[in-house]
Amino acid sequence: MASTPRLDGWVSGSFTAASITHETYRRGTGPAVIIVHEIPGITPAVVSFAERVVERGFTVVMPLLVGTVGKAPSASYIASSMAKVCVSREFTTMALRKKSPIVDWLRALARSLHAELGGPGVGAVGMCFSGGFALGMMVDDVMVAPVLSQPSLPFAVGKARAADLNLDPSDEATIRRRAESGCSVLGLRYTGDGLVGTRFEALRALLGDAFVAVEFPSTTKRDHSVLTEQIQDEGVTRVLDFLAERLH
Repeated sequence: MASTPRLDGWVSGSFTAASITHETYRRGTGPAVIIVHEIPGITPAVVSFAERVVERGFTVVMPLLVGTVGKAPSASYIASSMAKVCVSREFTTMALRKKSPIVDWLRALARSLHAELGGPGVGAVGMCFSGGFALGMMVDDVMVAPVLSQPSLPFAVGKARAADLNLDPSDEATIRRRAESGCSVLGLRYTGDGLVGTRFEALRALLGDAFVAVEFPSTTKRDHSVLTEQIQDEGVTRVLDFLAERLH
């Protein structure tokens, strides 16, 4: 079996929790920020975004959940990764108002990094299928800077799924209380992105003024990845400033 390629300047490792193990890539110094890639995987554009976060003074850890690290997107690669996400019980559930099991693994990773690095807490950036994972991680007090970029799980098939936030009712209540106590959540999307469904409206209802929405008008039907493939520099700047305000 071929080994996973290394990223220049990044230290590869792995983390195990909740009977789940994934490879990780780490770089930088300072408070921890977990960047969870979109479909199809840790692409060059995801790495470029992560390196901008490192440059702002953070320890960035990128878990590899699907795909091949450093591989550029293609139609076949996207389809292959999408299929894995759709069938994997780590990421998807058939029931509504149910969290993805991978969230517990990410919470454990955040707690481990905070115990090691200290600081006011940990940040997380989720994108696409992982966009809502940062919200689920907010159950723990160590998560103080959650960023949701184009949250797209569960896939928006039907009205109920289009609004679902991938949260258990008990977690939803905890997150509402944390928002009321002052923990802000940053969300980014293109306004015409059908994959996001009506989740921004659901987030506003759940979080109130604690939800900070950064929205860009869609110019093509392909507009989706705000921080990477269809990058908006203003969006990247808002994320970097949000992380700095909450973690530095």
